[in-house]
Amino acid sequence: MLSLSYLSDLYLKYADDFGREVCRFELRTKLFPSTDGPNMMGVINLSAESWYRESVALDLEAAIRKAQVLFASGADLVDIGAESSLSYARRIDEKEQLQLLLPLVKQLSRLGKIISVETYRLEVAKECFKAGAAVLNLTKGNEGKEFFRVVADHEGAVIINFVSGDNVRDVEPIALPEDPLALLFPYFEKRIEEALACGVKKIWLDPGLGFYYPNLLDGPTRIQRQMEIFLHTFRLRKLGWPICHALPHAFECFQDEVRVAEPFFAVLAILGKTDLLRTHEISKVRGVLKTMQLFSKFKLPAD
Repeated sequence: MLSLSYLSDLYLKYADDFGREVCRFELRTKLFPSTDGPNMMGVINLSAESWYRESVALDLEAAIRKAQVLFASGADLVDIGAESSLSYARRIDEKEQLQLLLPLVKQLSRLGKIISVETYRLEVAKECFKAGAAVLNLTKGNEGKEFFRVVADHEGAVIINFVSGDNVRDVEPIALPEDPLALLFPYFEKRIEEALACGVKKIWLDPGLGFYYPNLLDGPTRIQRQMEIFLHTFRLRKLGWPICHALPHAFECFQDEVRVAEPFFAVLAILGKTDLLRTHEISKVRGVLKTMQLFSKFKLPAD
């Protein structure tokens, strides 16, 4: 059972990391990360195979309408993907991805919206930046230098995901060390060095909870590790860059109420000092964030 004593022990063990500052940067005149709490990233899936049905848009009109709702509900930016990350989903080639993505990216960028594109295909990244995208949600696990150069050329930002394998559709099972962040530190240190060398100046780090943990067939083990990473997230601040988390679903626990899973995990992510919450449930997570922000107004009574 998650307990206050666990949180206390975690904080005391790594207290020096908790107060560390991370780099801030500007995108489309907006400063990230916010000083008022985590930023919010909405999600639009252009693939009919994406399992989170509420995020799926099957045509341009529906996608624009969905984006408008997300921004009106509190999203600071919206992440768009054209291929489901499910292992059994159909692969979408570059040409088809661009046919789906470019009209939406162009339309939303003309409206002044901050758009992120999730891809591991280089040509998709190039063309989407040309069309007005501001962020690359990079789901490629290695050989990322060409992607970083594209981001730098457009003065954009990149979300560097932890991906065990070549890309999100080709992940490899991994052994889990006792320390939930043991694999993340060396991975991100290398990717940050590459990105900076290519001229990238705007970075989020994403532990990739939605990508390699599906290889863990035992649901409780996967969920416990996800919870640990959320709560340990503040330790990654020593790398100097803000942290993005995609909120997972824990269907094994929530079942018919799976749409409230992301708000639950948002609590853990916020406790761990996450800077950007990627969620399919903007309105629900916004309520969680506003409620937790209220608590900062109160102090423990004096002895």
